[in-house]
Formats: sequence, structure tokens, C-alpha cells
Amino acid sequence: MWAMSAVGYRRLGAAGSVATAVGGWAAGTLPARDPWGIWVPHGPGVTAAAAVLAYTGLTLLVVAWWGYGRAGASVRETLTTLAWWAAPLLLAPPLYSADVYSYIAQGAMVLEGHDVYGAGPSVLDPAGLGGDAAASVGGHWTDTPAPYGPVFLVLAQAVTWTTGGTIVPAVLGMRLIAVAALALIVWALRRLGRERGEEGERGALWLGALNPLLLMHVVGGMHNDGLMIALMLAGVVLARRGRWMAGSAVVGLAMMVKSPAAVALLLIGVIVGRAATGPRVRRVAKGLLVPGVIAGAVAVGATVAAGTGFGWLRTQSVAGTIHTALSATSDVGLALGELLHLLLGADPDPVKAAVQRLGLAAALALIAYLAWRSARGRLDPVHALGLALVALVALSPMVQPWYLLWGATVVAATAWDGRAGRVLMVLSAALVYETAPSGRTPAYGFALAALACVVGTVLVRRDTAAAPDRRRAHGPREAERVEARTP
Repeated sequence: MWAMSAVGYRRLGAAGSVATAVGGWAAGTLPARDPWGIWVPHGPGVTAAAAVLAYTGLTLLVVAWWGYGRAGASVRETLTTLAWWAAPLLLAPPLYSADVYSYIAQGAMVLEGHDVYGAGPSVLDPAGLGGDAAASVGGHWTDTPAPYGPVFLVLAQAVTWTTGGTIVPAVLGMRLIAVAALALIVWALRRLGRERGEEGERGALWLGALNPLLLMHVVGGMHNDGLMIALMLAGVVLARRGRWMAGSAVVGLAMMVKSPAAVALLLIGVIVGRAATGPRVRRVAKGLLVPGVIAGAVAVGATVAAGTGFGWLRTQSVAGTIHTALSATSDVGLALGELLHLLLGADPDPVKAAVQRLGLAAALALIAYLAWRSARGRLDPVHALGLALVALVALSPMVQPWYLLWGATVVAATAWDGRAGRVLMVLSAALVYETAPSGRTPAYGFALAALACVVGTVLVRRDTAAAPDRRRAHGPREAERVEARTP
């Protein structure tokens, strides 16, 4: 296989990022209305050519990322590469998703005094504050209440107020939040990865921050999952350093962006329980209760301070009502429901809902099992958190490609070069193709993702099979050095 230096891969990835950003100006998720006339359609021919350019750039970025993992670059070089690859996306229109328009519209709803947990962006005046953003929201989200916590809504409110809801500056304001989240992710990954030495720190940055799936969907698409991940990781870092009260509070803030961050409390509880003294019952109780009480107090305080009400408690399930093809439990439930409808005339919806609930119950059981293994000292708590989040995503009633980042960023800090890290590496390279730059999910996106998954699996298996040969050819020490550069 051909190979380049780290600098060569950096330049290749930067070229890919530039191509993706340039293509996004015509093929990205453009707003329905842009009073500035900057992000506007350019006709079907230009749009098709731009989409090809964006996909070509994305492929160059994926190839560069994959090769960069083998190049043995230093931490400083990796940070430089991250800056090179992220910079072209900063001024691009939204890529791969229209969610940012929902964020801006929801910020406008808070400013206008609407119940953001009782109605969707369609309640906004089309000619008023946030009207352009509301018109750009994806169809099934137009009348959907916000499933996000008050901490994120306050940030969206601040961006909407500062920019007057004007599309271009409002989107760029949301991107500033996404870039700040990326910076916090880098900070946390460096500190968690450093526990495994310099190679662990570099590997954590490579899989967790340099990941094309993160660059496209956090920097390019501005998904608030990036902010949730950043705060969750920061809380884990604090807990790992013995500051578990502060860590629990920060995880509480992460929960008030998106609720899945609550899984981190269980693993922080394991850290607390293992460090506590006294009878076992007391240690277990302290680990189970105290982090949750602290995070709960933060959640209540944030909700009261934001003034948005506690409606987020009832909107956590709204996403599950929207079918996504990546959700195995929703797919199985839908297929089983339709089969029973054909055979018995039964309503398929309750069947689908039952399968979804079973999936969530299985996810909770897996999370509890991972926490138990961690509490018994058989599994690192941070690694257990990463696996728990992956399990939650795999069995959730709604799954989007970027949800993989919940667990991938955590696993990156603990086992980027292990079996779990290799699986997440392949899935990251594949799922980045599932969504088109326009935000749609075309059939060819799944075909490209499947092809990338097959190619990635073959490459990983070949590298794994070659490891014993390297050990025999180079000797143990040299083989370890060579394997450290192999994903």
C-alpha cells in the first residue's frame, strides 16, 4: 500500500477539506431564505457538480485520516493537522444537516416567549425573528418540540439575540460554539490519553478529534452533540483527577445539552465508590447517589436560571417518533409490526414501540453490566463509559451517524488501537458517507457507507494479520514501534 509522510497526509486532508467546503457552497444544506444572498441555490447542474466535489473531498479526507494514523506523527503535529483540516469548514454553509436551523429557531422561540417544549419552530412569524431559520428547518422537525436541555437553549438564544436571527451570522455564531466544543474535546482527550503515554495521547486525538465524522458533523454540521461530548469528557477528566464533585456538576451541564450524557454519572460513581473508604455498602451508596444528586441539583438550577421550564423532561422521547434507518430496533419493530398487520390486521405502531422499549431495556442492562465489571476492577471506568455509550446508540430507537461519536471519543482515549477502537475507526469512515452534504439521506449514501465499511474491514484485517510478521522481522521493540503507527 502506498504511504506518505504525516505532512503529506496533512496536505491531502486539507485539500479534501477545502473541496468539501467549496462544494458545500452549492451542495450544502442551504437555507430556504438568505437575505444576504450568500448561501443561495445555483441551479441543478452546479449543485450536482458541487456534490461530486464535496464527496471527492470527503473521500480524500477519509483516506488522509486513515493514512495519518499510520504515520507516527507527534501530538504537536496532530494538533497542527487538526487546525488545517478544520479551518476550511469554518465559513462554509451548514453541511450534512439542517439541525442548526432548528437551534436558531428554538433560540428565537425562547426570546419570543414561546414554549419551546410544547411547540415547534412553525409557531414563529415567517417575517419575524427566526422566521428564515424556521423556514429552513427539516420537514419533520417543524412541529417537533425541542428535545434539548436549557443550557443549550440559552446558548442558542444568545446567538439569535446577538445576530438578530439573520441566517449567515447566526449560523456562524453556532459554529463558534461548535469550535469551542472541539477545543474542549481536544483538551479532555489529551489528558485522558496521556495516561497511556505520548502514543496514547496522539492516538486519542487521532480517533477522537481528527475523525472525519466529527469534523463534518460537529464543525461542518454544528450538531450540539459536540458540546454534550465536550462537557461530558471534561467532567470525566475532573473525576479521574479526584475532583469528582466538580466532574459531576460539569456532567450535569452536559445533560442539560443532551440527556445521554447522564450515562457518565454511573461511571463517575464507580470512580467515587472505588476511591471511597469504609464499609462496602457505604461506598456503593456514595458512588450511586452522590454524583446523581450533584448533577440533579445542577440540572434544576440551570432550568430555573434559564426560565425555559421543565418541559425537557417530557420531550426526551420525541426523537424516537422519527424513524431512522440506522436504528436496528426501529427497523426490526417496523418490519415485525408490518408483518403482523398483514397476517392479523394488528396495528403496527404498538409493536414497533414495544421493540424499541426492549432495545432500550437491553441497553440499560448492558450499561449496568459494564458498570458492574468496572466496579469489580475488571474494566477501566472510562473505557466502560465509551462502550456503554456505543451500546446505547446501537439499541436506541433513533440513530444518526454522528451519534457514534458519543462513545467513539471516549474509547479513543482508552483503546484507540484496541479491538473496539478499530471497529469504531471503520464505522467512522463508513458512516461519514451516509448523509449527503445537503442533509438528505439518499440510497447511494448507504451504498457508499457499506463500501467504505467493507474496504475498511479488509484493511484492518490485513494490518492485524501483518502484525506477527512485523514482530518476527523487526524484533519485539521495533515491532511495537511499528505497530504503534498502525491503526
